[in-house]
Amino acid sequence: MGVLKMLRKSNIFLAVFALGLFLLGGVLLFSINVYAEGQEAKSLGSNAGWGFIAAALAVGFSSLGAGIAVSGVGSAAMGAVSERPELMGRTLIYVGLAEGIAIYGLIVSIMILARI
Repeated sequence: MGVLKMLRKSNIFLAVFALGLFLLGGVLLFSINVYAEGQEAKSLGSNAGWGFIAAALAVGFSSLGAGIAVSGVGSAAMGAVSERPELMGRTLIYVGLAEGIAIYGLIVSIMILARI
């Protein structure tokens, strides 16, 4: 019975979370439409689409690389900390360096979008 109660609680949580996301998306969509009605349309250049694709790829691949790096570094760091707890500060620095890859991708993407 304990497992069934846990499954019911998790299903209720997921349903409430999905409903919240749905409502948030609706509010955002409505606010964007209201904002867009008051603005004049700005025409983008013919190559603007390539810039958007490049920005998306920069963020996507850098985040993927950062995730792979953090998975390897994080698991090794936790193994090292379990054996020698005094290494905690040093291992956090290594994980932070791995997360920097995603930040660099985000910066490149912002620079690409600024030129469009």
